[in-house]
Amino acid sequence: MNKRRALLIVLAAGLLLSGCEKDWGVDQHGQVVSAEQLQGRWLLINYWAEWCGPCRTEIPELNRLAESQTDVQVLGVNFDELRGEELAQAAELLGIRFRVLSDDPAQRLRLSRSAVLPVTYLVDETGTVRERLVGEQTAEGLLVRLAQLRGD
Repeated sequence: MNKRRALLIVLAAGLLLSGCEKDWGVDQHGQVVSAEQLQGRWLLINYWAEWCGPCRTEIPELNRLAESQTDVQVLGVNFDELRGEELAQAAELLGIRFRVLSDDPAQRLRLSRSAVLPVTYLVDETGTVRERLVGEQTAEGLLVRLAQLRGD
């Protein structure tokens, strides 16, 4: 095999494998959250629980942010690891309108388990965790922080 052909095979294999990043599981509606949907986007990942008062107050702010921003994907994660119908019911009860992941992305993003709630992680378009915000956040405050991190 000549060098040019070998190089083309290696490049083609690399392109195929780069599109094979593992999906993020399913959301509260059972819809697949594909790696392709999140690739190259800033992520705001918020951990919440039904019993957390500040979480309940923060959710409308996160809903506003999710509905007003196209360049930031808001994702929720239930701290108590609810799944399936339990997760869907909890999200509906709290009025969550953004996607909630059934699978905790902590291992994927190398996050340690937080001892407090709510906690929000800002992840850049390369998949690097840029900030850990503890406590209740506002949409306005999150937008300011995202702009600072992006250098806007």
